[in-house]
Amino acid sequence: MSASVALQDAVLAALVGDAGVAALVADRIYDRPPAGAAFPYISFGPSDYVLDDTDCIDLRIETLQIDVWARAEGRLWPARRLVDAVKAALHLVDLSLSVHALALLRVEAVRVFLDPDGITGHGVITLQAEIEER
Repeated sequence: MSASVALQDAVLAALVGDAGVAALVADRIYDRPPAGAAFPYISFGPSDYVLDDTDCIDLRIETLQIDVWARAEGRLWPARRLVDAVKAALHLVDLSLSVHALALLRVEAVRVFLDPDGITGHGVITLQAEIEER
């Protein structure tokens, strides 16, 4: 299994297991949202990584985007509440990966804005993970 897949699996488990997140989206957390998904929900966005090897450690710095979606007649507070719940569930938490080792997970940035449709609040959470590849 790849480190990227292991990271997404661990993040998904942390989100599903968090009471604050579950209270807002239940089990509506998707890799790819189905057509007609009920709001609010969370989806996984793009990811990328760079290598940062040192003398004895093969390290990757992986960035993973998580998107939140809420529809409340153009109001942004539901999306803001959801990004805060995701941040609380993931920032500086100690997660186990099925392969390799997670050295650090942190929320790097959070952004909330109105989508072009004028009614959907969209939040973007950028995670940065330092993964030791073994």
